[in-house]
This record gives sequence, structure tokens and C-alpha cells, in this order.
Amino acid sequence: MRRSKPQAFRNKLDLSDRTQVRILKKRLRVTDAELGEIVGGIGNSIAAISKEVANQKACLVPKVAELPAAAVIASVTTVDPTPVGTIEHAPSGVLIS
Repeated sequence: MRRSKPQAFRNKLDLSDRTQVRILKKRLRVTDAELGEIVGGIGNSIAAISKEVANQKACLVPKVAELPAAAVIASVTTVDPTPVGTIEHAPSGVLIS
């Protein structure tokens, strides 16, 4: 007697299938704990899991580069943006170089 092989759901995550879990963790770049927390919260739909991971990664605030102290910023002198030897317009028509 032949039995048909049960078809796996393509859009549902089976947590007992270690291969499927490993592939999904690698694709989404999450840990076991993170995946378990997400599945416990929203269910085992792969689309919903992917969407939740994308939302969580988008909400992460990037690290702000450490800025120098205000005294350091104030001590820096600004350079005149006009290069030496260029012609500027003076009110009396005199060339300034």
C-alpha cells in the first residue's frame, strides 16, 4: 500500500525541523533566542517572521560617532574660503588680492 508523503507548508515555519530553522536563521541573521521570541509573539508564518525581523532591524538606532569636546571645536580656526590671488569685488572697484 502506498502512502502519500505529507507536504510541508511552504509559508509556515516548523520549529521541530532543524534544517528549516537553521536556514531561516541564517537568511534572517538572527539567533535561536531571537527567532524563538519572534515566533512566540507573532506565530510561525515565515512572511510575518521576516517582516518582524526587518522592522526590528530598522528600529535599531545606529551608534553615534563620538564628537570632540566643545573646547576643541571652538579652538579650531576657520580658514578663509577665498584663495589667495583671486579677484574680489570691492565697493570702490579696487582689486583686492
